[in-house]
Amino acid sequence: MKIKHFLFLLPAAFAFAAPVATAQPYRTDINPALTYYQAFNAAPDQSQEDRDYLLTNIWQGQKLPDRVGKLLSGYDNEFRLLRMAAQSTVACDWGIDWGAGPETLLTHLAPAKKAAQVASLRVMWDLQQNEETNACADLLAALVLGRNISTDRSLIGVLVQFAIEKIVYFTIAETFNHLSPEALTQIAQGLNGPPPRGTVADAGPTENYLKYWFTNRIAELQTANPGNDAKVMEGFHSIWDSFTRGDGSDSNYRWPQIEAASGGTSDGVMKLFGDLNGMYSRLISIESLPRGQYEEEAEVFLKEVDKSPNPLIRELFPAWRKCRSKEFGAIADLAMVQAAIQYKLHGQAGFNSVTNPIGQGPFSFQRFTFNGADRGFELNADYNGSGFPEVFIFQETDGPPFVVFGKNAGKTPEP
Repeated sequence: MKIKHFLFLLPAAFAFAAPVATAQPYRTDINPALTYYQAFNAAPDQSQEDRDYLLTNIWQGQKLPDRVGKLLSGYDNEFRLLRMAAQSTVACDWGIDWGAGPETLLTHLAPAKKAAQVASLRVMWDLQQNEETNACADLLAALVLGRNISTDRSLIGVLVQFAIEKIVYFTIAETFNHLSPEALTQIAQGLNGPPPRGTVADAGPTENYLKYWFTNRIAELQTANPGNDAKVMEGFHSIWDSFTRGDGSDSNYRWPQIEAASGGTSDGVMKLFGDLNGMYSRLISIESLPRGQYEEEAEVFLKEVDKSPNPLIRELFPAWRKCRSKEFGAIADLAMVQAAIQYKLHGQAGFNSVTNPIGQGPFSFQRFTFNGADRGFELNADYNGSGFPEVFIFQETDGPPFVVFGKNAGKTPEP
């Protein structure tokens, strides 16, 4: 009877709460990471066939079939939550405990990147259905997700942020001719809005924590094996083996070098890790420099890394080699999208109002012809830190698909 009585009261309780829900659609004071985790859990459990159909086909330049729309509707709950998280007014804390060192799980990264890929398709579908408001909401929710990803302060998190931003930017470029001035204005405001982009330098202290994690393990082994340094070294070898095997490298690649450089003692290994202090401090400083200074000082620093007698330096620092270049690319990409939008809205004066943040003056501009037809315009940042020119092509007319960015920009997409 008590249960029935309680259930009877539920409708009245919700009715009483309804006016509050109407006045405030959802809370904006919740840690967005909590909402993101809920969003990832709300993603549909699709078959591999359906996922491949959505994410591996080339949809640019095509009218999306009804099957695409049906599959994308399965993500409605996830994107409702992603949009809510994008409106949060508090900092994003993913709750990562780095106590596990290199074995720390970053389970939020993969579903975040997938959400951005789905967002790109949802934008295309919504524009096809003349639902421009929904398209802008999903696009900007993906952008905010990307920037919030980097608040875990990991280097991989920062790189995933750049990848998600790239997805947002090429979606804008591919659908440029279907975005109204009102939509472009809204997107421009979102591009300039919070949260701020995480930087490569921000990840330095977190990556440096690896050093303390390893030295703490050595200290524990020393405490557990007093007077038996051979046992300590055997235990640390096992830990190092697990660490290097996890990144796909040969587990014994550095160990003989570590043994030799340390004199075969755990105190010697501790000293090798101690040498990392100054290197990480220099790295963080260098990674914060503007392009010209960075390229000069990074070249000197990386040569020292390659020639260092400390095998731990040669093991841990090369991973940073291309990261700042990717960051410069991301900085240029954002500015090129902003310049394209201002050009569309305000003509040449608008284009000239956006300067190249990693070069001198405005971006280079030229019309883009594909298969003999004028299809839009191409912006070039005069930067090739990734090994190819940093360019974006903004589509102004429909037609056969072409790649809008990267080393294959302007070419037919490969299947």
